[in-house]
Amino acid sequence: MSEPAGAGGPAAVRRAAERIGACVAAPAADDVDRHARFPAEAVEALRAEGLLGAAVPRAFGGLGLDLRELADVAQVLAQGCASAAMVWAMHQIQVACLACHGRGAPFFEAYLREVAERQRLIASVTSEVGVGGDIRTSIAAVEQRGNAGRLEKHGATVSYGAQADAYLVTARRRPEAAGSDQVFVLLRRDDTALEQTGVWDTLGMRGTCSPPFRIAATIAPEQILPVPFAEICARTLVPVSHILWSACWLGIATDAVRRAGGCVRDRARRGAGASGGDARLADVTGRLQQLRAGVHAAGGAYDALRAAGDDGALSGLGFAIEMNQLKVASSELVVQIVGQALAICGTAGYAAAGPYSVARHLRDAYSAGCMISNERLRTASATMLLAHKGL
Repeated sequence: MSEPAGAGGPAAVRRAAERIGACVAAPAADDVDRHARFPAEAVEALRAEGLLGAAVPRAFGGLGLDLRELADVAQVLAQGCASAAMVWAMHQIQVACLACHGRGAPFFEAYLREVAERQRLIASVTSEVGVGGDIRTSIAAVEQRGNAGRLEKHGATVSYGAQADAYLVTARRRPEAAGSDQVFVLLRRDDTALEQTGVWDTLGMRGTCSPPFRIAATIAPEQILPVPFAEICARTLVPVSHILWSACWLGIATDAVRRAGGCVRDRARRGAGASGGDARLADVTGRLQQLRAGVHAAGGAYDALRAAGDDGALSGLGFAIEMNQLKVASSELVVQIVGQALAICGTAGYAAAGPYSVARHLRDAYSAGCMISNERLRTASATMLLAHKGL
């Protein structure tokens, strides 16, 4: 592989992401959406630039981007193809978990180097059939068999499961453990049996290719992250997920507003501008700036706490509620913004294709409220607040 974009720093990474988003992901986006197929060309372009190793620390051969820089790449990619951006973002979430919680463990340090060198793609298996969408509860458990363990799980949605090189899987620590006593296990594709048990035929985010799978593997003890999943979830998985997901939604909204602006300018050139069109554009641009500010502020806050080594704050009540609110607000704003762009573009926006179409954008935007239910997050935040003795 040629020298990765990261050799030139974050600015070079962004330029590479812009090229991939505009020249590779965007031209294929409609076909990816229409056929619910994996955005293979975009992922291969990201591999060629070394961008699957974006969250791998430089000490292990990666690009070492912080979360604000990762969010910037995600929103750039999502302007071209939301599915491609979400695949990249979900992979970086898994890498961040390994980078933050696998330090000092030879198996995980070696795998981080492998991700950087060979551009491995990691999927998540945190959902499970039978738990109602609660990733903090597992039915599956690690069963000890002599010096090895056995793990079998029925994942409710496994994004790009058929294309991944490895899987980070939640499970109970042992069969007799409580559902919340979970570990995070890294399974290599070559050592894992996969059985697809359903289809992925959805309204939006069709290219993430997220059907249910049964997975089974024999594991060694070193494949289990040394930190309990509860800590990984609070300090890394949840905040990084909510920030990078929100960055993808920001990219969707940015391209929708760009298309609305182009439509308004085109009408003006033709002398067909409707009264109030410019005012609506100003309003939707303000909402877009609100979404952008929220994503940037959250990324900066996370990076500052991580740099300070303040694990207590990362796991604390205030930051947890802040991250929940970011996800809820961003997922609602993206739908509002794209809906406003549709109103501005009118029939041209409603069309399935064309320079001002935002049909795919709107369908992708509606996925945001389903990626961990907003009502579940609101309830969780309310429960934390009520349990806090200071209230």
